[in-house]
Amino acid sequence: MPIYWAFLTYMLLKPGEENHEYWFMFSGIDKALHLSIFAMLGFCFMAAFPKIRFSYFFQIILIYAFLTEILQEEMGFGRSMETLDIVADTIGCLIGYYIYKILIKRFF
Repeated sequence: MPIYWAFLTYMLLKPGEENHEYWFMFSGIDKALHLSIFAMLGFCFMAAFPKIRFSYFFQIILIYAFLTEILQEEMGFGRSMETLDIVADTIGCLIGYYIYKILIKRFF
């Protein structure tokens, strides 16, 4: 969990790069990436802290999403704050939460 969180923070805050066009790239790929990495973060967070209340889980993840977006804007490394990134982060963490809950209910 801490390693994934550190890696995620690095990837979200590293300097922006010029993207090359690849066959798998599409418009909105960054939102899909935000959604998927926060889904994994939500799942890992619940696996690490299974007894945490939903309100605490949601607040922690949402604060993290806001902080990374604010830092992207303020650090001046070619990254910018986008509201839709926060929306994708929020939806992703909720997906991870519910996947964890479904798997726990089904297999345990």
